[in-house]
Amino acid sequence: MPDPQRSSLDRFLRESRTIHDAWDTYSDEHTDLDGWPHDPHAYGLRAARRDRETADAFETVRDSAQHLLAAAEKQFASLPGRAVQHRWVWQLGTLRDALGQLDALHEQWLATRDSLPADAKPGSEVFDDALAEYHGEAWSYLDDWATHGHVIREIHTAAAQPGRSTSSPSPTAVAAPVRATTVRR
Repeated sequence: MPDPQRSSLDRFLRESRTIHDAWDTYSDEHTDLDGWPHDPHAYGLRAARRDRETADAFETVRDSAQHLLAAAEKQFASLPGRAVQHRWVWQLGTLRDALGQLDALHEQWLATRDSLPADAKPGSEVFDDALAEYHGEAWSYLDDWATHGHVIREIHTAAAQPGRSTSSPSPTAVAAPVRATTVRR
């Protein structure tokens, strides 16, 4: 994995962790014991900020995500069984599924953005509302990358171990479980 790509992934993982930690703190302080927000409007605005910040952080890795994932899958396939963490199969599948959903949502966002009225620019209500909806729909998939993206680094590290032998049978990849989530149009 080339260093610029690895560093962009590392930057995203750091930034998304910071964003998530700040969200957890906010949520803990602004909800009752049952998890209901004290001020639903303010809570929604803060959630939209979390979504936007996470999407912005992912932009550093978006262009290389497909390559990073493909490289990790190739490395994974060549690892001896004793070097493999069994959770990696599921995590790689989760990342692949999330990336597919993010790509589909991004294409939908571009189509939506292009269909907005000519005066709908960043800062206008119609543009900002559409962008917030896109970020909200993408957040869970971005969170999958924030939660499981470290597996790419783990696999790369395992593949780079000196003296590892590929004579052991390699594990087989299994598709990630299909989500019940549907991309909204």
